[in-house]
Amino acid sequence: MNYPIIQQRPLLTSPEQFQGVPTFIAEILARRGVQSEQELELKLKHLLAPTLKGLDTAVELIDQAIDQQQKIVIIGDYDADGATSTALMILVLKEMGANVEYLVPDRFKYGYGLTPKIAELAQQTYQPDLLITVDNGISSHAGVETAQALGMQVIITDHHLTTKPTPNAEAVVNPNQLGCIFPSKALAGVGVAFYVLAKLASYRSQQGKSTSKVTQYLDLVALGTYADVASLDYNNRILVDAGLKRIQQYQCRAGILALLDIAKRDAATLKAQDLGFVLGPRINAAGRMESMRIGIECLLAPDMATAYPIAQQLNQLNIERRQVEGAMKQQALSALQHIQLETEHLPAALVMFDEQWHQGVIGIVAGRLKEQFHRPSLVFAPDEDGIHIKGSARSIEGIHIRDTIEQVAERYPHLVSHFGGHAAAAGLTLNKAHFEEFRQIFTQYIAEMDQELFQATLWTDGILPDMAVSLSTLDQIEQLGPWGQKFPLPQFEGSFKVIDYRWLKDQHLKLKLALGQQVVDAIAFNAADRFEFNPMLGYVDLVYTLERNVFNGITSLQLQVVYLSQ
Repeated sequence: MNYPIIQQRPLLTSPEQFQGVPTFIAEILARRGVQSEQELELKLKHLLAPTLKGLDTAVELIDQAIDQQQKIVIIGDYDADGATSTALMILVLKEMGANVEYLVPDRFKYGYGLTPKIAELAQQTYQPDLLITVDNGISSHAGVETAQALGMQVIITDHHLTTKPTPNAEAVVNPNQLGCIFPSKALAGVGVAFYVLAKLASYRSQQGKSTSKVTQYLDLVALGTYADVASLDYNNRILVDAGLKRIQQYQCRAGILALLDIAKRDAATLKAQDLGFVLGPRINAAGRMESMRIGIECLLAPDMATAYPIAQQLNQLNIERRQVEGAMKQQALSALQHIQLETEHLPAALVMFDEQWHQGVIGIVAGRLKEQFHRPSLVFAPDEDGIHIKGSARSIEGIHIRDTIEQVAERYPHLVSHFGGHAAAAGLTLNKAHFEEFRQIFTQYIAEMDQELFQATLWTDGILPDMAVSLSTLDQIEQLGPWGQKFPLPQFEGSFKVIDYRWLKDQHLKLKLALGQQVVDAIAFNAADRFEFNPMLGYVDLVYTLERNVFNGITSLQLQVVYLSQ
């Protein structure tokens, strides 16, 4: 077990600037680097101006394509960000009168991004004049060349990192390309698509042409941004908040409401986190287990009658995904146990492969291993061709996983055939014959890094005063959201006296705790596997978040335990 060090988040800005709120709320904001009270005002008028490089060229090309009734094809990616970006493009462009279709490459057959094969498939299927990528394409040099050779114009819209020159497309819009001055580098693929379409809408409206009110689709932008774990900087918080409010008011796509209904969640009380934990996995399950077309069709569905059966299918795929993932994780854990017994300690990176594993869920399994052991984790599954294996990497704070893979690839060019991604997550392809060599070299690279990185730290917002452990504090915290990546939900620490405890299903620990004069409930999910609890000691040290517990129509406060020690 890798026991974390518990530390209070440092103050990044001054808490004194936030007037009229309790001290602990001011400190929560200062610990997240909020610069001013204005940053708490999540209004669309505060969105960053559309200064993205390549945006004007992209808008002119699409405008022309609509006017001339050229055939447009959208090439999406097979995750929730790609699905929402594709749906957004289709809905808005159709509303403007465009002749538009979409293609999502089958990940198992074609891999990732705009490959030459995809360009050929687009040509065979639709004979497009204009090809637009969403959430992919920044490293697709060969794919762009093939599309252009087949007579298409190409617009790339993407947000992935690249250190290489951009492909020679007609227009490239990506806040992370070299020379782009747009201040927010955290836009998701759907955020980039939103900016392109919003600019196109105002450009067409000025000319008195058919246009669209793009803000009505912010539910898609919020879902894609949150599910892609984009950093919630001020700009992204505005986008997510506006989209979330649309869902809460039932002013969203029928597919989203259908998915929520099947998951037994009420749209009116939806939280931003539910975008990532309830909706995201069900959309993603399509791309992981079968084809992302199902996810996109669910988001495009015009009404509940069309959306509901598709949403049921997605829910079923998600249940299958959970089963496959559970089985893989168990296999990985037993293999790790074996490694640990042999070496007495965990390697610096967990690099694992099994012939039986499923490509669609390797990313999730890598994420689970990283969480549990606090090590960069790479999980591989066999490719269709029988020669290669595809891997998904997830990293810990302080280790840039894409850059580390790039360093290995540059020094040992024979080892890595393709890779791409971000600091915290990346994908790569290897020749199966080179797996062992890659594992050794990659693990060595990670082992040479600063040892302190391998010590997990659990950051908290300090100790809540007894009086503040209440539903009204939770209301205040919720009003300051959306919470998420790089703007984490507040969590607190404290020592509590245990009055009573019981085990639910032998897994989850339910506690009654004394807090001054009041008694408060706490729940630790899967505690049996995660924590050691000795009831004889009579007290617990907790790191927790606040949540509502509704039982028999009565709402009370409950602490959700993040970490327990004694």
